[in-house]
Amino acid sequence: MRVIIAGGTGFIGKALCRDLLLAGHEVAVLTRDASRAVGRVPQGTGVSQWSPERPEGLPQVLSDADAVVNLSGESVAAQRWTAQFKQRLLDSRLNSTRTLVQAIRQAEPRPKVLVNASAVGIYGNRGEEELSETSPPGAGFLAELAIRWEQAAEEAREVGVRVVKLRIGVVLGEGGGALEKMLLPFRLFVGGPFGSGRQWFPWVHLDDVTGLTLHALQNEAVDGAVNVVAPGIVRLEEFCRVLGRVIGRPSWLPVPGFALRLIAGELGETLLWSQRVVPQVAMQTGYTFRYPQVEEALRAVLART
Repeated sequence: MRVIIAGGTGFIGKALCRDLLLAGHEVAVLTRDASRAVGRVPQGTGVSQWSPERPEGLPQVLSDADAVVNLSGESVAAQRWTAQFKQRLLDSRLNSTRTLVQAIRQAEPRPKVLVNASAVGIYGNRGEEELSETSPPGAGFLAELAIRWEQAAEEAREVGVRVVKLRIGVVLGEGGGALEKMLLPFRLFVGGPFGSGRQWFPWVHLDDVTGLTLHALQNEAVDGAVNVVAPGIVRLEEFCRVLGRVIGRPSWLPVPGFALRLIAGELGETLLWSQRVVPQVAMQTGYTFRYPQVEEALRAVLART
């Protein structure tokens, strides 16, 4: 397949380029700065310059593609959630997705599938409830963000394109993601869970994010929402215990919920959410997880760092 990736120079995007190339596919990334992107993606990856504000020529680029993967969007954890930053988070997702969908409409021939990133944040804070892809959305800014993002991608169906929405959990991988931020306090002997630690923690190894993306690209039975989380979900306190054991550090200092809210505001509140998300579609369509359990996933990541 020839696959075009928007957001291909980020944490997930670079790994996806690598794995697509290893699987024998042809890959190109869309980027705002082609000169900088060349050194940031694996050798053999094509580069095309674009921006949602200046999409001229994009339909022609997409007409050569079998599939489009959209990973564009500013990190939700980049800073405290001011009203201005929340608008940036929304705009960075909606503008790029709408531009891609419009270009797909105009392309001739069109790509057959659009795989669009989303997040488990769509479910909100749900306590002990088990959440499959058929569960309704929850409440809060992250849920609203994901709902609108998915709605923008769904418009590609109007021209016969299969649409897959990857609802990605907390990604564990080398070179970025949540684990990189969690490791420092543990290495300083002050690591521990947030709040009570009893909340469900929907994690996934980076290799399974790319693996499920390839699975979605190649398998026409995968259509609509896909929970990109490991089947071996654990509570946050258990995740922190395992992390401490893997790196030889204690997990003894919980961060009180009020402190998170004070330091990080609304973003801190989301770190206390409980989301018992299950990868129902992945399992029903025959995907085999490379890292189904948290200890083997953490050991694999930390062996590479």
